[in-house]
Amino acid sequence: MSESQQPTANSYLDMELLRFTTAGSVDDGKSTLIGRLLFDSKSIFEDQLDQVKQTSERKGKSEVDLALLTDGLKDEREQGITIDVAYRYFATPKRKFIIADTPGHIQYTRNMVTGASTANVALILIDARKGVIEQTCRHSIIASLLKIPHVIICVNKMDLVDYDETVFSKIKTDYENFASKLDVQDVRFIPISALKGDSVVNRSENMPWFEGSTLLYTLENIHIGSDQNHIDCRFPVQTVIRPQTDKYHDYRGYAGRIAGGIFKPGDEVTILPSGFSSKIKSIDTFDGQVDEAFAPMSITMTLDDDIDISRGDMIVRTNNQPEPKQDIDVMLCWLNTKGPQPRMKYTIRHTTCEAKSMIKEIRYKLDVNTLHRNESDKNITANDICRVQLRTTRPLLVDSYRRNRNTGSIILVDEGTNETVAAGMII
Repeated sequence: MSESQQPTANSYLDMELLRFTTAGSVDDGKSTLIGRLLFDSKSIFEDQLDQVKQTSERKGKSEVDLALLTDGLKDEREQGITIDVAYRYFATPKRKFIIADTPGHIQYTRNMVTGASTANVALILIDARKGVIEQTCRHSIIASLLKIPHVIICVNKMDLVDYDETVFSKIKTDYENFASKLDVQDVRFIPISALKGDSVVNRSENMPWFEGSTLLYTLENIHIGSDQNHIDCRFPVQTVIRPQTDKYHDYRGYAGRIAGGIFKPGDEVTILPSGFSSKIKSIDTFDGQVDEAFAPMSITMTLDDDIDISRGDMIVRTNNQPEPKQDIDVMLCWLNTKGPQPRMKYTIRHTTCEAKSMIKEIRYKLDVNTLHRNESDKNITANDICRVQLRTTRPLLVDSYRRNRNTGSIILVDEGTNETVAAGMII
């Protein structure tokens, strides 16, 4: 990358951020793909590359093993697999990226849910030799459940099938037949070889029949501006700012991250749960005042009236309010080895609000391979996905997860151990 192409500090801060997660079966090449993206986009340091070269030589490999760039745990490097979610950051002149490299093993489904929960895009890898398998279906269903807006199917290891177009076309057809049952809006297919670099950052000379974009070009240009909910105005208050300095003696601001909608000075707003109304006086950011703010911006809002507002309250538009609920239907991904106990109390965390809760009823367990609802099996263990009804000690200001991923998600925390035992999507 030339000096003129390098993003400056200010342009880097202003660039749009895209979060994407990788998923696929074991040995499908997820870590190698990310290593290739980092290497070919010149987003790694020379000392990192030297270390990877030395490790590759020690292992007797003829080529540099780019997967080592992401496999950070000792066990991962020794086994050549991904165990925990590995986050990597890089930027091109067009965009900033956060990658969540998630494990392929069935027993690490919870790790995939963790990595995918905030993603704009899911990269699902398919081994060109194996085609669509059970883990492909499993990860696609999870991506659908988590309402990831965009899915890119990377048919990897095309070099091992002689870059055969018919192999790619069959996998594309098979996946489309399966995905027709899912709630996935935008699916794209790219034939690649992560090991050789075909169609990852640079166009492939081995696949002249593929006229689509490379993976990096797709990631740089995929439209994510409309992924957020810009209709329902939701601003969970994180903290109250009172500088109490001579310059800002009477300043009282409410800080947090906008979870939905667009706010402007002069808008009439209602504070929940109190129900008091006021108008927005100003919207302040790190760079100064702005004329409008929208999700997912972090802002400080001041109001015309002095109202008692604290962490956990929500500022909304007066004519568009969420429904306070104490009985909540949730799809839970259970993360803990110990399953839910009847009538056991859990701390529920929703946006900036916290309350006590109890699982009233387990409705059914979902088979993530077939989408079958099993109402007779209520035995929930780690990695299971189930539909439950929760009862909370105070009303939560919720939207459905389908409508807003920020105000439609919760986590459950074990009060005794402080472990996060489940993550949930509100129905």
